Formats: sequence, structure tokens, C-alpha cells
Amino acid sequence: MSLAPYASDPQMSRGRLIAEKPSPTRSDFQRDRDRVIHSTAFRRLKHKTQVFLYHEGDHYRTRLTHSLEVAQVARSLARGLNLNEDLAEALALAHDLGHPPFGHTGEEALARLMADHGGFDHNAQSLKIVTALEQRYADFDGLNLTWETLEGLVKHNGPLMDADGAGTVPAGIAEYAAKHDLWLSTHASAEAQVATIADDIAYNAHDIDDGLRAGLIDLDLLQDMPIAGSVLAEVVGRYPNLERSRIIHEVLRRVLTWMIEDVFTETETRMVALTPRSADDIRRASRPVVAFTESMLNDEAGLKAKLFAHVYRHPRILAVRANADQIVDDLFNRYSADPAALPAQYQEMAVDCDERTRVRLICDFIAGMTDRFAVQEHRRLFANTPELR
Repeated sequence: MSLAPYASDPQMSRGRLIAEKPSPTRSDFQRDRDRVIHSTAFRRLKHKTQVFLYHEGDHYRTRLTHSLEVAQVARSLARGLNLNEDLAEALALAHDLGHPPFGHTGEEALARLMADHGGFDHNAQSLKIVTALEQRYADFDGLNLTWETLEGLVKHNGPLMDADGAGTVPAGIAEYAAKHDLWLSTHASAEAQVATIADDIAYNAHDIDDGLRAGLIDLDLLQDMPIAGSVLAEVVGRYPNLERSRIIHEVLRRVLTWMIEDVFTETETRMVALTPRSADDIRRASRPVVAFTESMLNDEAGLKAKLFAHVYRHPRILAVRANADQIVDDLFNRYSADPAALPAQYQEMAVDCDERTRVRLICDFIAGMTDRFAVQEHRRLFANTPELR
């Protein structure tokens, strides 16, 4: 299959910060994807919360299974749009590497605790992992990914600055971009935009599934949700005697299909209007080119609002989040007050550094923890550890 002229071509990549010989069997974007998959940070996603903690059950999404679902949607979109599937997949697999334990609770806790020390942002943490914290290779720290993959990681939520250089850029991204310009004022490649919207599509569908599985929502409530309600009515109308588990699966697969096909419709319209001839034309466009239609965007916002109210803000979830927040807070404050409480390898790194560097080291350590390791560390250091249930 020939790629669109505005697709990212690995032969035209802006390369890696540290030059490497090309592989005789894999493109640069394939190598990026493979390096992400083989990284320690990627394996840790297996035991990092998406919404429900690891002990809730074997079938709830984790950050790892979420990332795999995002990658599947991203590849489908990239293939249909004649984009580079390998770059889209690499970005989808890497987009959550920087998330700390306990989902958004962990991120919010670290952002609060690091407010006076440069802040915390999971996209900046993803960048730090793949450029510094993964220490596997003889010639460099990090994974030495291509410019296109790094650009897509930091612009997961869009440009970080406007054309005049105004904007709030997380400290970690600004520091890295000072030595490796990632064009922070432009949009990312079409493949990166695909990975971003695939993230939205995947979590909208699987949070419905997990919410139903957990009993936080039921099919009656689903009837009142944008997108899902219409699909549910269609499924029940066509299969009036279908068992509940099959109804749920049929709803989810149709929700995914509807949203993916909507992206194809809107993206093709925007491509015709823009007539891009290169990947940089996509970057310099005045708006994203991979997008939902306006009607789907409104419906998706309504669906998210319902999920926020009935799943993410459910009293059961909030109780767990409060206890998870305490664990992160306790660990951070204990390590800060007593660096000797850190594991030996971190103690060595914390000995001869200034306070800002030491606090960032502690933040990196906690951000890299899985849920269960954070609980294990808390039990090691404190007499009473909150129950996450």
C-alpha cells in the first residue's frame, strides 16, 4: 500500500538525537515501536491503574491493556487514512508510559507535591522515560527514539506554544527541547493525531465496559448516554432475547465502529480542504486534521460527562482514590524527609545532589512505581497502610 504524500516517511525522518546505523530489516519507526515494547516502563503498565485497581478483578483494563487497545484503533485509523501504521502504533503504545501509580489520582498527587519543584506532567514524564530514565543501551540513556516519535509524545494534547512562543510548557519538555527542537508551536504529525484520537475512542468504549462490569452503571443508565444509548437501542431492537454479556459486547463494538468511521469522514473532509503535500503541511495547519465531526464531538463530550459523573466520581471510586492519594503523599514526604528510606540505588544518587534534583529523583521513583509496589513500599515504611477497596 502506498502512503499518502502527507504521511510520515521513515526514510525522511529527522533522525535520532544520537545517530545510529539503520537497520537492514526494520524501518526507524518499527525500531521505535519495538524499543517501547521491550522497555521496563512498558511492562510496568501491566500493574498501573486505568480506572479500577489490580485487585478488583482480572478483566478490568490496566494501563497496559488500554495501551494495546489504543494501538489497535490507531493502526486501523492509520491504515484507512494511508498513514504510517508503525509510527501511529509506536505513539499509541508509548503515550501512557509516564503515568504514575493509581491512575489520575497519582498524577494529581504528584502535581500537587511537585508544585514548588517544577511540577509534574505525565507527557513530560513519558519524554523523560524514553530520553533518560530507561537505561538499557551501551551508547545512550533512554531509547533514543526518532524525532517524530518524541514530537508526538510531547504533543499528545496538541501544540504547547503558539506561533509567538507563548504558552505553558512543562519544565521537563522545555529542558529537552532546548537541545532537541521538537517544534512545540506546531501540531504533531497526522500519525500522532491518530494516536491521540484513538486514545479517546478506546477509553470511551472500555470505560463503559468496565463501569458495567463493576456495577457502577447499568444498561438502563446506558440508555440515557449519548452514542451508547442509540447503539443499545439498535442492538436490543435487532436481538430482543440476547443475553446481557452479548448485548454489552455488541454495544461496545458498534460504539467503536461508529466513532472510528466518524473520524474517517471528518478527516477526509479536512484533508480535501487543506490539500497537504507533506507531513509538515499537517504540522503547520491551523487546526488538527484528524478529528471527530462536530456532532460526534458534542456527543462524545456528553458521553464523557456521564462517565465522569457515574464512574469516575462514583463514591466507591472516590473512596479508593482518597486512600491512594494518601499513599503517594506519605511516600513522597517520607523519602523527602529521610532519603535513607529510599532503596539503596536511589540513596546513592540522592547523596551528592541539590534539593531540587533530589526531589525530582524522588518524584521519578514514585512515578515509576506500579500500584502494588507503591502499596508494598508504604507497608515497608508505615505501620498502617490504607486499604484500596
